[in-house]
Amino acid sequence: MSDRPFQSRKPRFQRPHGKSGRRDAHARRPNFEIDTTILYGWHPVAEALRNGRRTIRRLLATENSARRLSEELDAPLPIEPEIVRPDEINRLLEPDAVHQGLYAEADPLPSPKVDTLSGARVVLALDQITDPHNVGAIVRTAAAFDVEAIITTARHSPAATGVLAKSASGGLEHVPFMIVRNLGDTLNALGERGFQRIGLDSSGDASLDEIEIRLPVVLVLGSEGKGLRQRTRDCCDVIGRLDMPGAIKSLNVSNAAAISLYAVVKGAARSTGK
Repeated sequence: MSDRPFQSRKPRFQRPHGKSGRRDAHARRPNFEIDTTILYGWHPVAEALRNGRRTIRRLLATENSARRLSEELDAPLPIEPEIVRPDEINRLLEPDAVHQGLYAEADPLPSPKVDTLSGARVVLALDQITDPHNVGAIVRTAAAFDVEAIITTARHSPAATGVLAKSASGGLEHVPFMIVRNLGDTLNALGERGFQRIGLDSSGDASLDEIEIRLPVVLVLGSEGKGLRQRTRDCCDVIGRLDMPGAIKSLNVSNAAAISLYAVVKGAARSTGK
């Protein structure tokens, strides 16, 4: 990370209670509240610590990772880390999780609502995209394109925690999630507020770069296998497509998100003369 907005000061570290660090075998998986965000890995945890809006409840770090935090963040941490061995973090995560010696439990970030969206930046909606790796990659791309919010449904969508947060590589701190019960109803509400609603599908009416895009706008992406549901399509003003010149005509949803966000952000900028 090149951004270092903090003042220099070394945090104090301490070991958790009990010198051996051994845990009860029955306590291998903690019982998290449903409102707890689990973050692990360097970028997710470091970005959360940089984020003044994120409340960290607990921070575990190996000695090397704690030292690196001290050197790279150059600031007092919002919470004092517990110094642990790598296997103590392993016990809290799924097998093969790459935690890089950092683990945090945090409060979820505030969620926007339809009437609090400014419409000055692109909004992204995900129609039952279920793979947390894909959603995490989309979040990272959304952060790169300065997306205002990501709309997902309460059901059939991965929570903004754990694997998703790791795949987002810190992007979760920059793009808030807006969790809704019914995506169609939310798209209708956005339409009433003047949002242009653009769905993306391989059978779209027009190539995405041919659509006249304006702000406020919401880009809607369908699930990995089924694409946009019919009700979701019906709630869009236009269905765009990505025309691929090569032999392969379909893309992974996270790759399609990157290309379509580029097109929509550029199109929206042209409409405002920026």
